[in-house]
Amino acid sequence: MGGLRRYLELQAQAKTGLTAGVVVWALLAVAFGIVTFAFVLATAFIFLAERYDPLIAALALTGLFLLITLIALFLSWRARRQTIEAARLELVARRQAMWLDPKLLGGAMQVGRAVGWRRAAPLLALGILAIGIGLPLLRGGRPESDDSEAEEELRRAA
Repeated sequence: MGGLRRYLELQAQAKTGLTAGVVVWALLAVAFGIVTFAFVLATAFIFLAERYDPLIAALALTGLFLLITLIALFLSWRARRQTIEAARLELVARRQAMWLDPKLLGGAMQVGRAVGWRRAAPLLALGILAIGIGLPLLRGGRPESDDSEAEEELRRAA
């Protein structure tokens, strides 16, 4: 059951790019954006009240918080892109490893022993044919691409 949960988690990450790190950076960006707005308002007040030394201090703090906000937004965006790329690469790897699943191979061995290999061979061939036809249909009719091409496409997209 853990494999199914991990698969669904990877599918969600590949589509949204959300992880705890992305949420934390986004919350930091929002928090520092609010602080920046407060300092902009304080700066305007000080400018109107006293046009000298307190204004310079307020502008320095506003610039500092604005810089922190921009850095947090950039790091959030970068973490999201890395999450999407890692999830896509792991999904490609899982697709390749599906045929090497021990449960699948063990089930095929049990069917072969129970039915007999002479009777099981045509059933196995029929199953492989059905999977070969069914998988492209489940993927929306897209043809199966070479795995190296898929990895190269992911690198170009990032």
